[in-house]
Amino acid sequence: MANPLPPGSLTGKRALVTGSSRGIGADTAQYLAEAGASVVINYRNKEARAIKLVDSIVANGGTAIAIGADLTDQESVAAMFRSVSDAWGGLDVLVLNASGGMESGMAEDYAMQLNRDAQVNTLTAALPLLGEGARVVFVTSHQAHFIQTTPTMPEYEAVALSKRAGEDALRALLPQLEEKGVEFVVVSGDMIEGTITATLLNRLNPGAIDARKEAAGRLYNVSEFAAEVAAAVIDPIPVDHTRLVGDVSSFTPIAE
Repeated sequence: MANPLPPGSLTGKRALVTGSSRGIGADTAQYLAEAGASVVINYRNKEARAIKLVDSIVANGGTAIAIGADLTDQESVAAMFRSVSDAWGGLDVLVLNASGGMESGMAEDYAMQLNRDAQVNTLTAALPLLGEGARVVFVTSHQAHFIQTTPTMPEYEAVALSKRAGEDALRALLPQLEEKGVEFVVVSGDMIEGTITATLLNRLNPGAIDARKEAAGRLYNVSEFAAEVAAAVIDPIPVDHTRLVGDVSSFTPIAE
């Protein structure tokens, strides 16, 4: 997948992508770095993967550092942003990519902890580092974005509800962001082939991904969707602060 960002379009910019040691987050971070941004690779427990990605970016002439943080732990998040402040003095781009809720062995309300509470806490903690013209990108799925009007598969419902709750909580901060001159956009895509979520859903509900692909016509892969997330960093913000990726004909529109 070619980088959607023009070379040098992010030169001098400082970006942090949550959950970027692998998958969509990792590809997004690479696109940003290739466009000239200095990038923080955030991880929870995949330190080796994060460091490998940093090494790859640096080897290709980019700038990156890896900072571990559990986004559900406020002190861990605060420590991450202290490290960012010490290293770079501020941030120009925050991509809220990390999500979950289908992991085994977690607390019953873990989906809400990560997909709602942690998103708000992360943005709130980042605000002192975000200045005029900075941009925040929240990554979600159509199944979550449209959950209020279009039911999703039972295995994903708790995650979808928690991600929509997170989106709503972040949108509630729009007046505060606009007062600071910080831009905000939601990037919503269908199920993404090759992600952990898609793999887990197909395991719990065999044939689910193929059925969704047939309904949608096609599903984006990781690098393709990451390219859309990266493009949202520089493209004009839609009036409704929402960038819908791919086909949405199966979903009933909602009033934002």
